[in-house]
Amino acid sequence: MTREKTTPSNHRERRRAVLAALGAALAGAALPAWAKFQPDQFRIGYQKAASTLVLLKANGALEKRLAPQGIKVTWNEFPAGPQLLEGLNVGAIDFGYVGEAPPVFAQAAGADFVYSAYELPTPHAEGVVVAKQSPIRSVADLKGKKIGLNRGSDVHWFLVALLQQHGLGVRDVQTVWLAPADARAALQSGAIDAWAIWDPFLAAVQAQDGARLVADASGVASHHQFFLSQREFAQKRREVIAIALEELGKTGQWVRQNTAAAAARLAPIQGLDAATIETGLKHYAHEYRPIDAAVLADQQKIADTFYDLKIIPRKVVTKDAVLA
Repeated sequence: MTREKTTPSNHRERRRAVLAALGAALAGAALPAWAKFQPDQFRIGYQKAASTLVLLKANGALEKRLAPQGIKVTWNEFPAGPQLLEGLNVGAIDFGYVGEAPPVFAQAAGADFVYSAYELPTPHAEGVVVAKQSPIRSVADLKGKKIGLNRGSDVHWFLVALLQQHGLGVRDVQTVWLAPADARAALQSGAIDAWAIWDPFLAAVQAQDGARLVADASGVASHHQFFLSQREFAQKRREVIAIALEELGKTGQWVRQNTAAAAARLAPIQGLDAATIETGLKHYAHEYRPIDAAVLADQQKIADTFYDLKIIPRKVVTKDAVLA
């Protein structure tokens, strides 16, 4: 059984929904100026939880690298990966960072993007938690329970894989579609029994609410993170994406070597205490690689499983989302 909870959307979320609807309406029609390739702009979509990208935004290094080429960098915040990919699909952004499941959903919906790079596996950065007083102690105990998660996000795949590994299926639990803030409140109130979530939210609910970890993705899912690009931009501005990835690599190296300092810088941005952010940062690799056959095979496994379970409407070939 699947239940979807409707929650009030803030202004930004409403704007993303409008963009998505507009993208569908414009299929086959002339695109507005903001949705067309703009050679003098580099529009980046980010999530506040995407630490390395957020730090790159804060330090201004990318702007300095691209200014001599006459390219203006702009940043657009999204609440989660699915919404970011909607923005990429309708041409509102050129580049963004998401987890492993959102690209599969987007490709199944016909989005035209390409994989540009991936982060090394980070399975400790997502997990299923329960309230500290919960009687749930194992994955088997989740049977029949209400589990909150962000639909189409990387934890969507994690939950499917976790249940399968323990002899359960998605129909054996009640999934409740909730954004992170709403899911945390629902867990606190007892409206849901468990929450599938990623860092830094995972670290925060454990540190601040005493939530217990039932399982993380170790041995279950790779939890790759991806940098994606709008296809036309990737074709015409490869050098810009290469510069962005180079600067992200430098920022990632700095985070690995200065984790406490990175957490301190992120604290006022992410609205969490530095100690909690530092815990989350240690769960990520902050190292990036060019797309290769192995990671595409992992993505294909997710796509095939989602199609078999009728979670996505059609089969996709993940290698179609790479530049020749």
